[in-house]
Amino acid sequence: MTNDASSAAVSASSPADVTLPFKGVVAVVIGNWLEFYDFLVFTFFAVMIGDAFFPAESQFGRLLAALATFGVGFVTRPLGAAIIGPYADRAGRRAALTLTLLMMAIGSVMVALTPPYAQIGIAAPILLVVARLIQGFSCGGEVGPATTYLLESAPASKRAALTAWQAYSQQLAVLMGSGLGLILAATLTKDDLYSWGWRIPFLLGIVVAPVGIYIRRSLPETIAPTQTQRSTGHVLSELGRHHSRAVVLGICIICGGTISTYVLTYMTTYAITTLHLSATIGNALNFTGSIAQIAGFAAGVWLDGFGRKRMLIATRVLFVAGVFPAFSILTSPHATPQTILVTNLILSFVFATTIGAVYAFLAEAFPQSVRSSGLAILYALGVSIFGGTTQFVVAWLIEATGDPMVPAYYQIVANMAGIIGVALLVPDAEVARERAAQLVRA
Repeated sequence: MTNDASSAAVSASSPADVTLPFKGVVAVVIGNWLEFYDFLVFTFFAVMIGDAFFPAESQFGRLLAALATFGVGFVTRPLGAAIIGPYADRAGRRAALTLTLLMMAIGSVMVALTPPYAQIGIAAPILLVVARLIQGFSCGGEVGPATTYLLESAPASKRAALTAWQAYSQQLAVLMGSGLGLILAATLTKDDLYSWGWRIPFLLGIVVAPVGIYIRRSLPETIAPTQTQRSTGHVLSELGRHHSRAVVLGICIICGGTISTYVLTYMTTYAITTLHLSATIGNALNFTGSIAQIAGFAAGVWLDGFGRKRMLIATRVLFVAGVFPAFSILTSPHATPQTILVTNLILSFVFATTIGAVYAFLAEAFPQSVRSSGLAILYALGVSIFGGTTQFVVAWLIEATGDPMVPAYYQIVANMAGIIGVALLVPDAEVARERAAQLVRA
């Protein structure tokens, strides 16, 4: 935190009084986009990474090893949330956001520059795992501070719209990663793509990171100076005593969303290994699906005007109803690449409508004093337990059962749990009163 008078004045303001300038929105979004780009780009090149770092005899064995390593990144996400989330609640959102971006850049450097197994042996997968642990810690600490910063800087009537940039920036990350994968698959030979081409996306993320760090350091603060007097233990104790129900229900809500997210980002690998399509078509699925999801987020924000809870339940019910028919089309022996692309695009759009306003919904379940911690921890636990295992479990179940419909069944069950969580979660009383008062003034 800076010590100049203007920063102090901003820090002392209430969330209702702070207006995030356009530069601030850009800073948060760019940083969040880079965080998730560096974390998620791994999955688009899982097949290539498996070949480079793991010595299993079969391609499927190498793929499972790579997906397990991707999942390792989720192990430290709860730890990052438990440490950086409270840090943001007591030291400030800005300090936490700068720290997470720096740590993610370090992890990406390690992934990009670690030599393959053929050159350094067992040290290669070990270094890869360490890099994923660092990335996971960083990503676990990013969501809480970034989302609460956007929420606290928005008027009540625009909270869903501004916090939806958490979702937009994640999809921009998927869009960039799958887009680069599409370009590389179309321009490089298979040998070049597998030997060194997959490293290019990680190197690009490293180049942009310093820009995000520089911009984030100049953000105004949204918490009062008195909050900096508390310890991490005090913040976590308050969260556990008074808000554990919101954390548990929030995990249920995240469960459905994160499993569907990682099934949809798995489509490149699913297309190559299960549908037996080319890498170009596989990357095109993620690329076009990301565009559809960005449009779906915007639709979800617009639907928020009809009532946040009713909208979130209705859109998730619609998505659950559409998952089975969609995967029936995807796995049909008569499906053309064009049909598969269109079906995945529609499914991605419908799913995204369930996410547009969910970040505001979850953040409003906590008062400002524990908001970053509560949101960071429930998100990290939900994503780590369910999202981090999704691709490995789906790949293993498809292989074990021979049923390509496994992703559909998995999503249906998870999103039913999410619907129950939305129905039972209520906003924090303090936040509900504040939001009502702001809406009346508006």
